[in-house]
This record gives sequence, structure tokens and C-alpha cells, in this order.
Amino acid sequence: MTDTTVAAGSDLAEAFLKTLVMLFRAEDSYGAWEGKSDETILAPFILDKEARAAIPIMGDPDPDTLWRLELFYKAVGITVEKQTGHIASPIMKMSHEGFGRMVLTTGRLVVVSKHLRDVHRFGFPSLEKLAADGAKVVEEAVALIRKYPDVADL
Repeated sequence: MTDTTVAAGSDLAEAFLKTLVMLFRAEDSYGAWEGKSDETILAPFILDKEARAAIPIMGDPDPDTLWRLELFYKAVGITVEKQTGHIASPIMKMSHEGFGRMVLTTGRLVVVSKHLRDVHRFGFPSLEKLAADGAKVVEEAVALIRKYPDVADL
């Protein structure tokens, strides 16, 4: 990814961001994002303090926010697959009020189990934080797969 630099700089964070951008661009069936930089593509994931404060505490998530949440965890799953060779399938169950659960499984192993709340405020304060948080989830999932390979292979 030539036009995105991650302060954290880790290879895993970089791989995660590349995957997230790839997924985002794959959804562009009309070419609207074709000439846009990776930073522009990832901009909807960034919510600074002022933008977060402007969102009401109580609210229903809009479809674009839910879509970004799904893309985030799909990118985690694909990055896990690239690291381990095991397909990590995301499953999301969300209420209309923005509460729910995200689970990623590989074989019979649950590698990510995350309770979600206030999804209407989903976002990260910076691109670096987005990359670091994505890489952290991937690292934890990869560690579980390596710890329980027999369950992941089922």
C-alpha cells in the first residue's frame, strides 16, 4: 500500500489495512472509488473526538456503519486466513438498536467473540489506531489457532 503509512509500522497492521482497502474497493461496482487514495477510502472509519461527540449517545446504526463494521471483521478474517491458511468466517448478529455480537470461527474454533454496543458510533480516532486495533484482533485470533490447531482443523 504505497499511499498509506501506518505509524505503528508493523507488517501485520499494514497487511490488515491492505486487506481492508481491497475489500472496500471490491464493493465498488461502478468505479466511484477508482482514482481515490487509500486514505480517502479509509476516511469513513476515522471518527475524531469532535465527530464522535456530534453523534448522539443513543441511536440506531445506519446501513453504511453496519457495512463498515462487517468490512472490518471480514478484513480480520481474511488476514487471519493469510497468516494461518485457515478460513475465518465472520458471523454478525445485530439488533436495530446497535447491540449485538461478532464471532469469527475457523473449523470448530471460535477465534474472535466480540460483544458490540453503540455500533452507531463505530470508528477509530486515527488511521494508526484502526491499523493497530485490526492487527491486535488478528494476532489474538492467530494465537488461538496456533494454540488449538486440532480444533481449527475440524
